[in-house]
Amino acid sequence: MTTEHDPAAHPAQDEQPESTEAVGRSVGRVGLAILAGSALGYAVLILTGRLFNPADYAIFMTFWGLLFGLGSALSPLEQELSRQSALAGARGTKVGADGVTALVTGLVAVAVVAAIPLIPAVNERLFRGQHWLAVVVLVAGVAFAVQFAVRGVLVGTNEVGAYSWLIVVESAVRPLVIVALVLAALDGMVSLAVAVAVGSFAWVLFTKRTRAHVDPALPGDPPRVVVPRMLMLFTSSALTAAVITGYPAVVSLLVPPGDEDRLGTLFAALAVARVPLLLFSAVQAIAVPVVVRLSQSPDGLRRLRRLLVVGTVGAVALAALGGLVGLLIGPWVVSLLFGADFVVAGWAVAGLVWSSVLIAVLQLLAAVLVARVRPTQVLAVWAVVTTAAVLVVALWPGDAVLKAVLGLVVGPTVGLLVAAAAVAKSDPRDMPVDPAARP
Repeated sequence: MTTEHDPAAHPAQDEQPESTEAVGRSVGRVGLAILAGSALGYAVLILTGRLFNPADYAIFMTFWGLLFGLGSALSPLEQELSRQSALAGARGTKVGADGVTALVTGLVAVAVVAAIPLIPAVNERLFRGQHWLAVVVLVAGVAFAVQFAVRGVLVGTNEVGAYSWLIVVESAVRPLVIVALVLAALDGMVSLAVAVAVGSFAWVLFTKRTRAHVDPALPGDPPRVVVPRMLMLFTSSALTAAVITGYPAVVSLLVPPGDEDRLGTLFAALAVARVPLLLFSAVQAIAVPVVVRLSQSPDGLRRLRRLLVVGTVGAVALAALGGLVGLLIGPWVVSLLFGADFVVAGWAVAGLVWSSVLIAVLQLLAAVLVARVRPTQVLAVWAVVTTAAVLVVALWPGDAVLKAVLGLVVGPTVGLLVAAAAVAKSDPRDMPVDPAARP
């Protein structure tokens, strides 16, 4: 729980929560939760990979990518509500009406987008006859909107313990339900998809704690300000999802049919190559409120600049090292986890690992822009990344695997340059505590 106080009267208290030790503890707790959740998520991917042949696994991964792509697209809800919660804590108050407006905007937006796969032609291209998968995506996508809003309030108010438990509960439910279905011989495609969707409702267990930090009667930014800002951030995040969790769905839409076996193998390799994202996910989860708080003092700004420079340079070096490791042992790891039928080239794994590390850095830099209320720059960054990746997949000559890998290498590499320039030019001093002071 955050303690209500006057920040002007107690400036030292403002900086203390963001000391290196305090931030380290928060990152550690969130990191452990994300590692546990990710391990459970990988358990689902590996288990389903063992249950399906490569062609069916490509369909399941398209469903998985679409659902979690919607989840990724909704991540601005978490970032925006964590920002509002952090500012509310600095004012000694609660999240107000603008938080509710942000949630309603997310619910409507995800319902509209998630309904698109219900269109017969789109459904057939994505799911190859598994029509009920689109219904599961719609229901789980709407639930995800509430889940990300709850997460944002929890992390923004320093409820790190509850936030961490929400991550673990969401991830733990899925493999438990899947194992129960397999034991009951109900391991069809749609049944397993429903098991995945159940995790989207974990927020139900945390509503009471979240309500303590929200008062819809409190004034905030009007809808005419909140709705356009959120729609811009959702669009940016949808572009983000197109090169992360939703990438299998993007590739399935853009490449000609007939190469499902090789794509299924590539998507399995992509799941393995996403492991570097875990190294940054804990930091990303608390990035927005930390940037907001650090930006309240000159010393905090200096620390923030050092973190951004060192982190970005170090991440590029890590991407190169990860690519080398992927080249050498990536194919062996994929076959070990998914079976002998899943054979992928080393160069493909190397490219996927390189892109995963750069995407993680891009997410952190975008979080800085979100904290500085720069939705236009966030949109520009992810528009560059996604446009470059999509153009490569659609137009580059070669087979589906080459196009898919090259798209993920080119997009994030170009996007990192744009993001670094945008953060360097953004002004960190224009985040007033009073929402009425915002332009």
